[in-house]
Amino acid sequence: MKLVGNWSYPTAIRFGAGRIAEIAEACKAAGISKPLLVTDKGLAAMEITTRTLDLMEAAGLGRAMFSEVDPNPTERNVEAGLKVYREGGYDGVIAFGGGSGLDLGKTLAFMAGQTRPLWDFEDIGDWWTRADPAGIHPIVAVPTTAGTGSEVGRAGVITNSDSHEKKIIFHPLMLPKVVICDPELTVGMPKFITAGTGLDAFAHCVEAYCSPHYHPMSQGIALEGMRLVKEYLPRAYADGSDLEARAHMMSAAAMGATAFQKGLGAIHALSHPIGAHHHTHHGTTNAVCMPAVLQFNRPAVEGVLAQAAAYLGIAGGFDGFAAYVDELNTSLGIPKTLTDLGVKDPNLDVLVRDALNDPSTGGNPVTMTAENTRPLLESLF
Repeated sequence: MKLVGNWSYPTAIRFGAGRIAEIAEACKAAGISKPLLVTDKGLAAMEITTRTLDLMEAAGLGRAMFSEVDPNPTERNVEAGLKVYREGGYDGVIAFGGGSGLDLGKTLAFMAGQTRPLWDFEDIGDWWTRADPAGIHPIVAVPTTAGTGSEVGRAGVITNSDSHEKKIIFHPLMLPKVVICDPELTVGMPKFITAGTGLDAFAHCVEAYCSPHYHPMSQGIALEGMRLVKEYLPRAYADGSDLEARAHMMSAAAMGATAFQKGLGAIHALSHPIGAHHHTHHGTTNAVCMPAVLQFNRPAVEGVLAQAAAYLGIAGGFDGFAAYVDELNTSLGIPKTLTDLGVKDPNLDVLVRDALNDPSTGGNPVTMTAENTRPLLESLF
């Protein structure tokens, strides 16, 4: 089967190997004539980035780039990027990279014409209505990993550098106008990034599937996303040049982020503060947290995960599913505990507080409290 398509759900997606060549057409479709490419420090000098800048320049779009983006982007990155963006007179963003580059790029485009401060647009209630829609500039998103799915999301995760809290900045118009999903861009990912990002996509699908909220479309997408990860993540990990596996993992990442409109849960509620305070890789942190969270949620999800196990061809119902997750983590070199991941001297009081304040708690099937969240966290060390 030829893995190429043009999709308009959840936004316009140009999917297929080599389609980065269409970057100029994508900008035109989004109404961008003077883009700023936003990526992270690690990607800035890589061949895939240089090639994209060459394509932009050849089409008369210039080759402007901002790459002062931390692995967990902060409001300081946003401020620095906005200064470059506004002074350069750019009219749109090419958000290029993994979750950090995509989130920072989307947030810059969102903030480009706003007058209120960033934290006024945190994903709380209807705070997004504070934004001036006319001040939101268009976005073309180009993922280079297969994990966060931020290319099809309507939010950016930005860390408050003073409080070390991850904040979700949300607006419906943060959804990119056009996405280019080119699996060739992910071929150079190191094994540990392939594993961590792939398990991030899996965590998105698992948590969305288990969320108690009603959203049958997301439920179906989450289930098939899990299947794609099960079939193709081991292949992508074993052979980074397996383009079929890379393509299906890129789909799984977009599916996970589409599905989690239904909700996330304790995996993300824990991993957000851990990552904010200890600078761990987000997807890998999710993977470490997943086995313990599955057991924590067992009373509420035993039935639905037994159904998922049946669809995935895993014997043994919930127990079989939990055992599969353990085996998958081990096969991909995921640390068993947060201690093994490098988290030293954690302030459990702060981590529990921040976990309970995280918006992901609202989608967890078992209500999270200080009394049950602390032992859950302790079990991860």
